[in-house]
Amino acid sequence: MEMTGSQMVIEALHNENVEVVFGYPGGAIMNVYDEVYKQKYFTHILSRHEQAAVHAADGYARASGNVGVAFVTSGPGFTNAVTGIATAYMDSIPMVIISGQVPITMIGTDAFQEIDAVGISRPCVKHNYLVRHVSELPRILKEAFYIARTGRPGPVHVDLPKDVTAQLGTFEYPKEIVMQTYKPTYKGNVRQIKKAVEAIAQAKRPILYLGGGIISSGASELVREFAKLTGIPAVETLMARGALRYDDPLLLGMVGMHGSYAANMGMSEADLMIALGPRFDDRVTGKLSEFAKHAKVIHVDIDPSSIGKLVDVDYPIVGDMKNVLEAMLPRAKEEIKAEKYQNWRDLLSRYNEIHPLGYEDSNEIIKPQWVIERVGELLGDKAVIVTDVGQHQMWAAQFYPFTYPRQWVTSGGLGTMGFGMPAAMGAKWAQKEQIAINITGDGSILMNIQELMTAVESKIPVINIILNNNFLGMVRQWQTFFYDKRYSSTDLQMQPDFVKLVEAFGGFGRRVETKEEFDKALEEAIASKSVAMIDVKVHRLENVLPMVPSGGTLYNMMLDYKD
Repeated sequence: MEMTGSQMVIEALHNENVEVVFGYPGGAIMNVYDEVYKQKYFTHILSRHEQAAVHAADGYARASGNVGVAFVTSGPGFTNAVTGIATAYMDSIPMVIISGQVPITMIGTDAFQEIDAVGISRPCVKHNYLVRHVSELPRILKEAFYIARTGRPGPVHVDLPKDVTAQLGTFEYPKEIVMQTYKPTYKGNVRQIKKAVEAIAQAKRPILYLGGGIISSGASELVREFAKLTGIPAVETLMARGALRYDDPLLLGMVGMHGSYAANMGMSEADLMIALGPRFDDRVTGKLSEFAKHAKVIHVDIDPSSIGKLVDVDYPIVGDMKNVLEAMLPRAKEEIKAEKYQNWRDLLSRYNEIHPLGYEDSNEIIKPQWVIERVGELLGDKAVIVTDVGQHQMWAAQFYPFTYPRQWVTSGGLGTMGFGMPAAMGAKWAQKEQIAINITGDGSILMNIQELMTAVESKIPVINIILNNNFLGMVRQWQTFFYDKRYSSTDLQMQPDFVKLVEAFGGFGRRVETKEEFDKALEEAIASKSVAMIDVKVHRLENVLPMVPSGGTLYNMMLDYKD
């Protein structure tokens, strides 16, 4: 069938069962947007900034497991999108970003709104393409979706010159893709799996180190089964929250810089680490030479370049998490006895009793941790929880009762302020029956505040809960601990009236200064079925604890802070 390049883009998205695209039009991608106007295959949501369009597609991908799609134009349209692309890349999120580009004949001439988008995106995408002729467009689009969702997922960028979008060509969309230079390994090596299970059976203090790869693979149920079968205590990274239920007796909590005492001590005293899909981020490991230094290491990951990258591995297993766990479970049933680790579990339980995750509550001023706990009590598994980046993000990770995978959407690797609200729009689109909560700070929320208009126009009822401490809280915390309270450029005494602001966009707003006001505000926000802001005045100088100082060791945590 003969059609233009622009029509091919629409047909490819139809073939890939894309249900929503987030984007922002401009000159170089105008032909594609003309076809968006005519089609009925998917919903297009107009963001108010390109960064937000990519974050929204990212949030949709994280909450659904499907490939997120974003359209942007050339030049500043693309450069605005780079932060969103890098955010997705750091957390291995499957996305396809299609950017307009000046015509082929004008590339390299410093034409209006020309930028080397392929060169800029190369360090922060899984793969990218510059389309040079309409005849290669169907194959490129098919490969883009294939690469984005297979192996270790990630964003793929397709740069599409305007003249290519107008060219006529034959549209034959490939049914299958075979790429000689890209063949992910899905099945783990049988001998390595056998050795790993034997190592677990021989260990006295094993620990499950659960990473984001479990969520990407859809392997949470198998992880839960494996943990229950073996009786091995588990810790989760920031990206793995929800892999186990919050009330699983084997879950010690989050590990790392702001991990629980029991989780960090468990990792430090283990004699065998079973690493399932983490990337050994520095916020987890702290000082590498001291990280789990008594433990042998089993590392399962679909990306061979991740194995042994930072930590020496004794039992490397390359493969998809689901396939590897399915192969490990029958062997584990035969060889591993859960009662063997009872003393180890008792020790870690004792650590949790000595230093439980908690805070000093107050009836005089709202503590931010209380807000998170209260949302959890009121909504539990009825909400999908999205955050921006900062103290509020860590409190949410620590105190929310996560019950299912993909209930938690946050920027881990890049730590992108401004991610929360647009990502929450995407998450709400993916999980329509859930209540979308964006837990944010008074610094982060302003970074993509224009998306209030997107949410109102597209009728996406995201509830933004601002933990408002009039500070860039996490930077202020570091200045308190390590810079002798020199609060350089972190005091945010000058703020807008967030209630009037959201109302000006057509949404719902409430200010909360007491605990009694919070429940009613949340109830009204949900009932409004509109984008909402609940501005909660919280304790200004509350700190996220425990804390492992940067470059420190997991077993040497700051458990308290006294002025």
